[in-house]
Amino acid sequence: MRVGYLGPEGTVSHEALLGAPGANGFEPVAQPTLPAAVLAVHDGAVERALVPIENALEGSVNPVIDALVFETEDVVIVGELRHPVHFCLVAAGPVEMNAVAAVVSHPQASGQCARFLREALPHAHIVSASSTADAVRRVAAEPGLVGLGTRQAADLYGCTVLRENVEDHPDNETRFVWLARAGTPTAAAPSKTALVFWGSGSSGPGWLVRCLSEFAERDVNLTRIESRPLRQRLGEYMFFLDLEGAVDDDAVSAAVTGLRSHADVVRVLGSFPAA
Repeated sequence: MRVGYLGPEGTVSHEALLGAPGANGFEPVAQPTLPAAVLAVHDGAVERALVPIENALEGSVNPVIDALVFETEDVVIVGELRHPVHFCLVAAGPVEMNAVAAVVSHPQASGQCARFLREALPHAHIVSASSTADAVRRVAAEPGLVGLGTRQAADLYGCTVLRENVEDHPDNETRFVWLARAGTPTAAAPSKTALVFWGSGSSGPGWLVRCLSEFAERDVNLTRIESRPLRQRLGEYMFFLDLEGAVDDDAVSAAVTGLRSHADVVRVLGSFPAA
């Protein structure tokens, strides 16, 4: 099975993919960005994609969420995977910390290591890269530059590990989701549903309460709620929900039907087995 992921080899996404159940049957297909990984499923270039959607320290991975909502309507979540995340500070060779002028990495990694960077490298400039592995590849080619990446990437690209486990909390982990074309069956019975909704009434008092009450009144447990700009006009938002239960469960189905009476748009992003 061809599976897309944020490349190149050595990213956290690549590490998670290689450690996933059934990895021996995957043909990993590196993608240059997270939206590209989502659209590779839409275009049929891959059968699945494994992409990060939420981190314990940095919260939602917005490029994935926005791509699912704005770039395609036929890609859905069919599963999820929780993966522990640990970062190393790497360089082409040994370097003194007070000699470091810049640290390069993906913004998610820099955010997950923010306290370490603030305390250990307060003088260093933070430079963004398209992925953690891309950062390590750059470090390997530019002596004196340091980066944040996985141990796998450091080994793969011949870099020296200066510090290990520099993430801000030892229990750091990322929730990944499996993406497939709509209509693809899940590997097991769904036990969780993700959806997004928005509406013109959202600026009025009590609108969001009325929307959420459809779930509370039916004892449907919400495990996550988040708002994101609707990318139209300032002050307009879309709302993401994760909830317990499959979309065709009686209570969940009734709650979603009730939600449609309040919201202009309701889209089920997937109903899938929980990690």
